[in-house]
Amino acid sequence: MTAVTSYRSGVQAEARDGFGRLLLAEWTKLRTVPRWMLTLLASVLLTVLVALLSAAGTESTGSGDAPSATARLQIIDLGHFTYLPLAGDGSAVARVTAQDGGGAWAKAGLMIRGSAQRGTPYAALMVTPGHGVRLQTGYESGGQGGGTAAMPRWLKLTRSGATVTGYDSADGRAWHRVGSVRLEGLPEDALAGMFVAVPDEVEVRRQFGGESVSGHPGDTRATFDHVSVSPVPPGASWRDRGTPGGPAADPDADGRTESGGTFTLKGTGDIGPDEFADDITKTTLTGVLIGQAAIVALAVLFVTAEYRRGMLRTTFAASPRRGRVLAAKAVVAGLASPAAGLAAAFGAVLLAGPVLRSHGLAPPPVSDGAVLRAVFGTAALLAVVAVFSLAVAVIVRRSAPAITIVLLLLLVPQIVATGLPLAAARWLERLTPAAGFAIQRTIPRFDEAIGPWAGFGVLCAYTAAALPLAAWALRKRDA
Repeated sequence: MTAVTSYRSGVQAEARDGFGRLLLAEWTKLRTVPRWMLTLLASVLLTVLVALLSAAGTESTGSGDAPSATARLQIIDLGHFTYLPLAGDGSAVARVTAQDGGGAWAKAGLMIRGSAQRGTPYAALMVTPGHGVRLQTGYESGGQGGGTAAMPRWLKLTRSGATVTGYDSADGRAWHRVGSVRLEGLPEDALAGMFVAVPDEVEVRRQFGGESVSGHPGDTRATFDHVSVSPVPPGASWRDRGTPGGPAADPDADGRTESGGTFTLKGTGDIGPDEFADDITKTTLTGVLIGQAAIVALAVLFVTAEYRRGMLRTTFAASPRRGRVLAAKAVVAGLASPAAGLAAAFGAVLLAGPVLRSHGLAPPPVSDGAVLRAVFGTAALLAVVAVFSLAVAVIVRRSAPAITIVLLLLLVPQIVATGLPLAAARWLERLTPAAGFAIQRTIPRFDEAIGPWAGFGVLCAYTAAALPLAAWALRKRDA
C-alpha cells in the first residue's frame, strides 16, 4: 500500500507569513525615525494646547435654568403652560379651535410634565401650521406624527405609569394614535394642561471666518375649548407657567384668558433644543484641525521619504507585490494615527473640563454617549485622514504638493462655508472630505450639514476611492 503524503504549498505559507513580516518592517521604519514619532507627539500636544486656550477664552452665557442633566443637549423651555395637577394615571383632552402667528413650527396643544421647573421630563402633543400633529419629548426637534391638521383639532394625552400616549381626532369621537413616549422619572403627581410655544425669528449673517446670529422672540396665540384634565385633586385650580419675566400675578398679562370654558393662550419662546447653542465638546476638539496637520505630514513623508532617497526600490526588491507594500503602509499609518488621536481627544476633553467649569460652563461628562462617540470618532477620523494622505502621497509622489492638497481638501471647505449662504454651505460640507469632522458633533445645530456617521462615511468614501488609484499608480510607474 502506497502512503499518501499531504502537500502544503510553500508559496502559500510564504504569502501568509510575508504580509506579517512586511507589516513589521513598515512599523520598524516608522518607529525608528525619531522625528516621525515626535510628529505623532506633536499632534497630541497641539490638539490639547488649542483645547486649553479655547477653554480659557470662554465665558458662560447660560441662564442656569436647565438642570445639569441637560448640559450637553442645551435646551429652550419657554412658551406658556396652563396646567392642573394630574393625580396618578389619567388624561387631558382639548380642542384647538384657532392658532395665529409664529410660522410653520408654532405649537399649540397639550402637555404632561414632571413639574413646572424648566428642563424637566415632558410629553407634548401639539398642532403645528406646517407640520401637522406632533408628539414631542426629550427637548428634541420634530417628534412623532406629521401630515396636515385642519382646524379645529381634538387632542388627547393619556398617562399610564411612565408611558404617555397621544391621540388626535377631527370630531372628538374617532381617535387616531399619534404615538407613545416613556418619561423616566415622571412623578406620581404630574402636571397636565395646555401650552403654546413658538421659535424665535432669527437672522444669520455669515462672513468668512465667522458668523453673527441676531433676532427677536416670535409670538403665537391659540384658542382651546372642551378642555378637561382627570383625575385632579379636590379644589385644584388652573395655574400658569409663562415666559420668564412675565407678571405671573396677572393672568391676562401672563398669557391666559378664559371665557365660558374657552381658553386663549399667548406666549413667546420655544420648547426644544437650542439650535444656536455652542457645542462644547466639538469646540474643545477643534484643536484636531491643527493637530491633523502633523498626522498628514507624517503619512505623506512615510511614502515620499522613500521616493526621495530611492529606498522604495529596495522595498520593492524585497517585496515585489507593490499593492501589498501599499496595504502594509496604510495599515501601519492607520493604526499609529488613531493611537495619537485617542490620546489627543481624551487629553483635550479631560484637561479642558476643569478650565471650562471655572469659567461657569458645564461640559458634559466623558461618559456621555455622544461625547464618547466624538472622542473615539476623532481617533477614527485621524486614522482615515492618515490613510487618505498616504494614498495622495503615492499618487503625487512629492511631499509639499501632497500635504497641501490634503489640507486644502480638509480645511478650505470649512473656511469657505462660513462665507456662503447656509444652503450652499451645507452642500459644500456634505460633498467634500471635510464632512468627516461631523463625527465630532454632539448636539443638533441650525447649521448642521450632515449627520455624524454619514459625514464620516463621506471621508471614508474619498479614501476608498483614492487607495485603488494609488495602487494603480504604484504598479504603473517606476519607483
